[in-house]
Amino acid sequence: MPSISDTIARLSALRSRSGAPSFIGGPDRLTDLQGFGSNPGRLRARTFLPRRLKPGAPLVVVLHGCTQTAAGYDNGSGWSRLAERHGFALLFPEQRRENNPNLCFNWFLPADIQRGSGEVMSIVQMVDSLVSREGLDPHRVFVTGLSAGGAMTVAMLATYPEKFAGGAIIAGLPYACATNIPEAFERMRGQGLPQGRASQQAVTQASQHNGPWPRLSVWHGDADHTVSPANADAIIAQWSGVLGATGQAETEALGRHRRQLWRDANGREVLQHFRLAGMGHGTPIDPRSDGAVAGPYMLDVGISSTLHIAQFWGITDEVLPELGGEIVEAAPKPSQTPSHHTLPTRMPESQWPDATAAPSRRTVGSIQKTIEDALRAAGLMR
Repeated sequence: MPSISDTIARLSALRSRSGAPSFIGGPDRLTDLQGFGSNPGRLRARTFLPRRLKPGAPLVVVLHGCTQTAAGYDNGSGWSRLAERHGFALLFPEQRRENNPNLCFNWFLPADIQRGSGEVMSIVQMVDSLVSREGLDPHRVFVTGLSAGGAMTVAMLATYPEKFAGGAIIAGLPYACATNIPEAFERMRGQGLPQGRASQQAVTQASQHNGPWPRLSVWHGDADHTVSPANADAIIAQWSGVLGATGQAETEALGRHRRQLWRDANGREVLQHFRLAGMGHGTPIDPRSDGAVAGPYMLDVGISSTLHIAQFWGITDEVLPELGGEIVEAAPKPSQTPSHHTLPTRMPESQWPDATAAPSRRTVGSIQKTIEDALRAAGLMR
């Protein structure tokens, strides 16, 4: 475990960097959602409803990263412009500085990532309220997020899987991989990440859900020095058995980037992984194709995660820009084409990979208390 002084120094540096501009220029297209529930996580709710919103439209929940605002992330990623074209609704939960000084969703605090409490419950209350008020389709609700928002996306999918048809994690971390700030920094560096069946059981034991499970899209830059790309591999390992992803992945080159795709036993696409060549920490965008705006943590790498994610979920049929893709390694195609409505089934736990046992938690005792007391005194932890 890092020393107390090292931990506080890292957090202080992160806090000082949060003063850098993180709002992407452009109008604030979002409005506030009031009176959505008890809001135990004390989050703000913002929404975007297109002019041509139809009854039974899908809903996409978008979770910003640290130091960002909901409006800034929307302008950078282009979600509201895509929603306007295709007539689906958007919900942007927004962190408050009194909850986290750097505006990070608290993915590393157990009380905020447990079903029925904290930030995850606040977000579900927002979803339920918006679906009811606007007559949206409760079976086509999706969630995506960047960094801390990506880690909170994983928490939403684990704790309330029955609420979501799909998820997309950008530069995020596995569910329940940290229980405090020092552990969070270790996991961000790729140290001590959960492995084996215990990691997958953390997902299945987060609720009483038996399936079907939301399909999953995972994105990470291979030059990300803020959240190690090892986290993407850990997310895939955590969810592959839950989703029933079987066999060898189909691997496709998209320009200089790579996409891997896994199917379930019925041939349905349930898990994909984009590895972005040379990309650092942020959301991959392509302003030429999606109208997104490059800026802090919005990285123009010539591929639009927003468009690809929406197409993977089936809420848009826009033609994706050609990137010179070719199949470089493909699993055998299923002999029978599955129905579009085929639902994934969970792989039996006896078949889950178990390369190594999950690492045991360290007992931190008084050392941990000292760290947390210091962090609270510095205003870096609530």
